[in-house]
This record gives sequence, C-alpha cells and structure tokens, in this order.
Amino acid sequence: MASLAPTGSAHKERLLVYRHSVMVRVLHWINALVLLVMLMSGLQIFNAHPALYLGKTADFDHPVLSMSAWREPDGSLKGVTQVGPYQFNTTGMLGVSSFYGQMVVRGFPSWATIPGFKSLALGRLWHFFFAWLFVINGLLFASYAISSGHIRELLPTGHDIRNIGKDFVDHLRLRFPKGKEALHYNVLQKLAYFTVIFILGPLIVLTGLTMSPTVDTAVPQLLWLFGGRQTARTIHFICAFSFVGFFVVHIVMLVLSAPINGLRSMITGRFAIESDDD
Repeated sequence: MASLAPTGSAHKERLLVYRHSVMVRVLHWINALVLLVMLMSGLQIFNAHPALYLGKTADFDHPVLSMSAWREPDGSLKGVTQVGPYQFNTTGMLGVSSFYGQMVVRGFPSWATIPGFKSLALGRLWHFFFAWLFVINGLLFASYAISSGHIRELLPTGHDIRNIGKDFVDHLRLRFPKGKEALHYNVLQKLAYFTVIFILGPLIVLTGLTMSPTVDTAVPQLLWLFGGRQTARTIHFICAFSFVGFFVVHIVMLVLSAPINGLRSMITGRFAIESDDD
C-alpha cells in the first residue's frame, strides 16, 4: 500500500491501496461499452415489432407489453403503452416520439436506438457483432475470476447472509463501509454482481440464441427450455432492462458513497482508505 499525506489527524492518514487488477478494469470498461451498444441496437430491433408475448407463437390480441399509436379526433398522434390489461399515455417517449421536430410512430425514441433512424438491418448488424464481443468478454472474465480466485470475492459467506438485514438498513441510511471494510464487497454488492455476471449474463445470451431459427434447428432443446421463441424474446427483454436497473443503482451508489474514489479505483486500480495508527 502506498500512503498519501495525512489528512489533519495525527493518527489517521489516507492509504492508497491497489484494489482492482488491470484485467478486471479492462473487462469492466469493455463490458460497459458493449452493453450500451447492445441495448440501443436491441431497442432498434424491438421497434420493428414493439410488442412482447408469452408462448410458442405470438398472440397478437394478448401481448404482455406493447407500444402503439392512436390517432386522436383532432388528427394528432397519441402514444400508448400497454402492460397486460393496463394502458398508459406515453406520448413523447414510447409509441409516439419526436424525430427532427415531427411526431412519429415508433416504440422507443430515436435518441435511445442505434442507429437513430429506422433500420432493422443496421440494428441487427450492430447487435449481433457486439453480442459476440459480450460473450467473449464474459468468458474472459469468468475464466479470470475462477483462475485468480476473484470469484471468492463475489460469493456471499454465511456471515454475509446473516448480516444482510443490517447491510440493507445501512444502505438505506447511506452508511457505507469505511477503512479496510471498504476494500471488500458487502453482501448486497456480492449478490448483485454474482447475479448479473453468472445468471443474467448467461440467460440473456441463451434467450438471444433461442430467437435464432438456425440455432433452434441445431439445439431444439432451447425452445423447450424457454417455452418457445416468443417467451424467450420476452425474457431477453426483461434481462436487458435488468441490466439497465443494475447500472442505474450502481451509478447512484457510486455517487452517494465516494464517486471520485470509486471511479479512480476502476481507472487506475487505486482506492484510498483511512487508516488509524492507534
């Protein structure tokens, strides 16, 4: 550990600790870029048919989610998002949104898709190319985590599970670990990271493959496993927005706890903690 200058106390100084290896940092930033492109290109693909179904075939009369446009009596467009039996006016965001100053019919708005204009072909090209990068990056991380022992840092211990209630309350009160405790993942972080890396990651890849007729021909068990191509598409969509939810919480926690310190640790690998010499 490399120490920094004392911070005003005779007994406390800030220590700069090497927290994240080069491999973890590189794979982290690659994954962030890949997931962003995959999400935006995936929304472009979704816009070609902005509705989700359960089952082996599309039941057009009973979508679990849909984004559509209605023509109002005055001739204007109204965006309507339906979730099960419930309908919501989402004009300007979902169903109907602005494109170069004009209201147009589209599931997700242009700023949320790659490319911004309607192009299923280009959306698929972007999505499939970055999907392979996602798989390769994920395999590299899993291999590194297992071979280096990093995976042990992501597995909750019995002590972690027994203290999950306390950790949850501490987070609600914005009480974050200090000193050497900050160098280790708490139980909520472990559960979140493990779920995203080893459950959501493989699940989104498998459901993506299930939507491919070529893959289904070679591995028909995938259709059975996920209950049909339409159900796989719905699960794929849920997984994608689970990643979004994780990202939002991840950023919020970073900002509330130690934004500069946390960001520096993921760029340089160095994390500053307070040390008590008593």
